[in-house]
Amino acid sequence: MRLLKIIDLHARVGEKEVIKGLNLEIDYGEVHAIMGPNGAGKTTLANLIMGNPNYKITSGEILFEGKNIINLSVDERAKLGIFQSFQYPEEIPGVTVRNFLKVAYDALHPNEKISVFDFGDKLLKIAKSLKIDPVFLDRYLNVGFSGGERKKLEILQLNVLKPKLAILDEADSGLDIDALKIVSKGINAVLNENTSVLVITHYNRILEYVKPQFVHVFVNGRIVKTGGPMIAEELEARGYDSFAV
Repeated sequence: MRLLKIIDLHARVGEKEVIKGLNLEIDYGEVHAIMGPNGAGKTTLANLIMGNPNYKITSGEILFEGKNIINLSVDERAKLGIFQSFQYPEEIPGVTVRNFLKVAYDALHPNEKISVFDFGDKLLKIAKSLKIDPVFLDRYLNVGFSGGERKKLEILQLNVLKPKLAILDEADSGLDIDALKIVSKGINAVLNENTSVLVITHYNRILEYVKPQFVHVFVNGRIVKTGGPMIAEELEARGYDSFAV
């Protein structure tokens, strides 16, 4: 049984069909990368897996650990172990990073009774590993944070919540080389035989640090080619036009 199996998926945004017969399988402990031009449907796919109600599935299946999840809500999918980081993380005034993560952690681990103090120690240790100033933990989520700081906070959430599947939508965008290395280190820290990562990116540079077993070329709503890491280098050399359908 695969961790994630997408079968002949079709979906639209409004009246426009964006995903056009997509098939994808991700097994436990694997890193997959999706690369493709703007407007190809990469972010739509991420939102469909996570259950964003603004995206409508018209046919096909999304199986997570063998269960069809297309009728589950976002929070139900999160509780199954699916995590999504965003290109543009939203500001949430009035909710501190610390409180947000404690509530999320408790929801995902209902049988684990961790005190506020023990959780605080755990959070501080992870924040330091990502070179996040502890002061940020008591600020409102993403309010006044730079783009790079928001991306680090997404990876902080990933390391605290430790999902089974992490969907990272352009986690490398807007990062300088030092921040990219820190974010990549945080991604690699969660990888194990039970955790898989789906990286959506335009560039090969993050894949030099987060090593995928599979790279998928995504064009016009479907995967048109799958291969190993060399595919990313091929894309940088040739562009997407040679893969157009």
